Amino acid sequence: MTLPRGFKAQAERDVQALRKKIGAKPSTRLDLHAVAAEIGARIVAADRLVPIERLREIEGIQAYSFSACTFEINDQPIIVFNPIRTAPRQRSDVAHEMAHIILEHDLTEIQHLDDVAFRTCQPDQEEQATAFAGTLLLPRPVLLREASRNATVDQVAKKFGVTRKMAEYRWNTTGVARQVAAGRDKRRS
Repeated sequence: MTLPRGFKAQAERDVQALRKKIGAKPSTRLDLHAVAAEIGARIVAADRLVPIERLREIEGIQAYSFSACTFEINDQPIIVFNPIRTAPRQRSDVAHEMAHIILEHDLTEIQHLDDVAFRTCQPDQEEQATAFAGTLLLPRPVLLREASRNATVDQVAKKFGVTRKMAEYRWNTTGVARQVAAGRDKRRS
């Protein structure tokens, strides 16, 4: 599957506008609660709704079967995340749900797990939400700034509170490392 033409560039513009609106500095990790307030959502840990033992039981039955989801209650999106995940993974999961809200995705696809039906987004919308969430957590200007300072992927992940996998994904898909290296090579010659 591929993203629609211009999606990544538009995501960067949208994220920059959002970050500016909430006063996020490029040198600090994004405050997801500030984003939630801006988009009219709430973030809730699932263990506030069900006992954490139940979440661990579900995890034991099928690992990573529940990371995060969004419900709408009284016209307000409520993002529920799994607190047994690592903090960086929780940030990615919450950002992914925020992306669905920001992109105004509809829960239109019906899937079944055993005999339980549930609604989810279409695969292309899942891909869009993943890409937008990565942009939300690590926009290109932030990565460019870090790459120009010779930061490693691991350092970026730690500084911005994301998984190494997310940092590597954004590092590679934005091409900032290549751009900074090309700039250095040009200055040397």
